[in-house]
Amino acid sequence: MSIAAAITVPLTSPTRRSLTSSLPHQSSPSPILKFTSLTKTVTSRLRLAAAAAAAASMTFGAAEKASPDSFLDRKEAGILHFVKYHGLGNDFILVDNRDSSEPKVTPEQAVRLCDRNFGIGADGVIFALPGINGTDYTMRIFNSDGSEPEMCGNGVRCFARFITELENLQGNQCFTVHTGAGLIVPEIVDDGKVRVDMGEPILKASDVPTKLAPNKDNSVVKAGLDVDGVTWNVTCVSMGNPHCITFGTEGGQDLQVDELNLAEIGPKFEHHEVFPARTNTG
Repeated sequence: MSIAAAITVPLTSPTRRSLTSSLPHQSSPSPILKFTSLTKTVTSRLRLAAAAAAAASMTFGAAEKASPDSFLDRKEAGILHFVKYHGLGNDFILVDNRDSSEPKVTPEQAVRLCDRNFGIGADGVIFALPGINGTDYTMRIFNSDGSEPEMCGNGVRCFARFITELENLQGNQCFTVHTGAGLIVPEIVDDGKVRVDMGEPILKASDVPTKLAPNKDNSVVKAGLDVDGVTWNVTCVSMGNPHCITFGTEGGQDLQVDELNLAEIGPKFEHHEVFPARTNTG
């Protein structure tokens, strides 16, 4: 299910940021959020506090119903309209940015919007921009930490459904999308689901990239990776952005995911020195 909503933010014309740029704190006015679900409508007032703030308030009440199409057509100045989607629990804020080649919010603002306590809450903000190099659309993503990945599989599926709503597309459809990882062609099938050909996986270690020594045909397959004194068997692959795959520790039993503190160990994989472009871990 998608949720359409609007938030008041100071909309700027940001310049493209480097993935390594710092994210200084910027204060922003307290926004008002209005959520319009496809199945029900509620309104919410949520005060976005500055990073040092210790409290926030939220109230809910009945609101006038509006269709997603009419909602997305609104273009009030200073209002950022968005729709919330998820793909297998990977949730995103989708923004119609087809009238500009630059995202409507900065990476710093995206961080605050993705905050699950004081913002909307999401894994990232996805922008639908005009196509370039002959493509129909361009997709850019700001992660919840303000970084910009090349691409995201779940994200591009959400992007495709968002486009079908924006363009009121019906039945089987496909279109071309420019991403940081190259050309992606999502396909909308009869049941409304999205099929995406992610292309051939990249296994060459230097192209993933990873600094782990190749151990099989220039690839890293079931190699040892030390994380906080524990050696994990990992395989490295890129599907447009780096991934580190593990089934367990060296000499250990099969991985029991429910027994892991993912919030603690995940970032240690992601920021490990052997992954110069960081990594997703699964």
